[in-house]
Amino acid sequence: MSQSIAKQERQIGSLLFTRTSRRVELTSIGHQLRKSLSVGYQQILDGVHEATAVARGTTATLTLGLHGPQAHDQADLLDLFRSRRPDIDLRIKEMIFTDPFEPLRDGTVQVATAWLPVREPDLTIGPLVDTEPLLLMVANDHPLTTRDRVGMEDLGDWCLPYTGPPTPEYWLQTLVPTHTPGGRPIRRGPKVSTFQEVAAAVAAGDAISLVHGDAARYYRWPGLCYLHPYDAPTGSWALIWRTAAENEAIRSLARAARETGPRKG
Repeated sequence: MSQSIAKQERQIGSLLFTRTSRRVELTSIGHQLRKSLSVGYQQILDGVHEATAVARGTTATLTLGLHGPQAHDQADLLDLFRSRRPDIDLRIKEMIFTDPFEPLRDGTVQVATAWLPVREPDLTIGPLVDTEPLLLMVANDHPLTTRDRVGMEDLGDWCLPYTGPPTPEYWLQTLVPTHTPGGRPIRRGPKVSTFQEVAAAVAAGDAISLVHGDAARYYRWPGLCYLHPYDAPTGSWALIWRTAAENEAIRSLARAARETGPRKG
């Protein structure tokens, strides 16, 4: 892979990635190339999937965007939908929290999960699929681990990792609030773009982080500890889709979600 990237960089005449000991990021030219190629790449994937669907005897496809390990937590929903709609090829695509809505708008996925609130005028908010209190992820040796209890006011003493645009600020506020319930300002930093970067910053002692409950179930990594703030707000996830693109496949998934109900932590 490194050789292929280096070959493309030589052909283009510019670096596509910037590399440090801690992270790898697309350069501005890398971002432009990704954007330019994404439509064609998606058409290739769609063509392959459509041919596969025909070979399997299915007549439609539905791409569902999920975050992290949600395919495991939502197994009952996925199984129910597949049992009721064998004619629909349900495909799963991983979503990233740094760009939660664009895959719906560019057609990469037709329906997705997102934590609430969602205030996008072109998107429909469907049934809840998960509800549970937020947790606080800290380093194993963090001072907060010695306390009898922790609360949301404690966030005012530490930094929270954050991401910038295109993540909407109102959406970010769920996990990276700017103030405690009592009005104290909360510092932001370092900047991150993936959950793995969040976990690395926390394990290094550079930040603490509010996270959804699935993190404690699936990311029990060395160096990390999960605390339960006594006054933590509830994190709720729902299905969302682009209103103008709603179809029967999406409605069938939404009906299945209403029947299974939200998974509660």
